[in-house]
Amino acid sequence: QVQLVESGGGLVQAGGSLRLSCAASGRTFSSYAMGWFRQAPGKEREFLAAISWSGGITYYGDSVKGRFTISRDNAKNAVYLQMNSLKPEDTAVYYCATDTSVARLKSPAIDTRVWGQGTLVTISS
Repeated sequence: QVQLVESGGGLVQAGGSLRLSCAASGRTFSSYAMGWFRQAPGKEREFLAAISWSGGITYYGDSVKGRFTISRDNAKNAVYLQMNSLKPEDTAVYYCATDTSVARLKSPAIDTRVWGQGTLVTISS
């Protein structure tokens, strides 16, 4: 079983930037895709971004296109989410996840992913 650990969350003023990190350990597979999700109180879990093993395929949720960028470093078994122009409505618990393809990560019908524990991001106004 692969284990995912997020870091980098915290309190940021609106308009600022934050970079989240997710490190994989244990029984990892280098060919797996990775992605980011978030969930705010009273709202459904939202897909944010996914990236293929090679980095050649990426998907973004409509709400974060142009503001968030996903990247990965396979040598470190890590995935990152660069978040710019942050808004109070971005406040949520952010989770990373891994699956066998970016298509599976972005699909709302599939929930067989391995999840991290989450990291809280709070954007103040």
